[in-house]
Amino acid sequence: MAKTINFNYEGQHYVLEFSRRTVRQMENNGFTLNDLSDKPMNTLNELFAGAFKKNHRNVKPEQIDKMQALFADKDKLIETLFSMYSAVSYTHLRAHETGRNL
Repeated sequence: MAKTINFNYEGQHYVLEFSRRTVRQMENNGFTLNDLSDKPMNTLNELFAGAFKKNHRNVKPEQIDKMQALFADKDKLIETLFSMYSAVSYTHLRAHETGRNL
């Protein structure tokens, strides 16, 4: 599965992805993937906005909402974001378990 989402919007290229730091920030702000089944739209919005934090942290929430609306297949979008987020979380957990910095 993709580790980034790449797209252009109003002449700017965007690369959405997560890092350990951005995942930690989201979790510190109360985000949890467990909310996916109970609050799928909130979770989608938070994941999409969170994916901007690594490379495009200064994009305003209103702009992020407009960009998210461009993605017609919301199921595919949430699946991709979930996979990207989970990959970073899993890598972090594996590094912690093995004592290695992955």
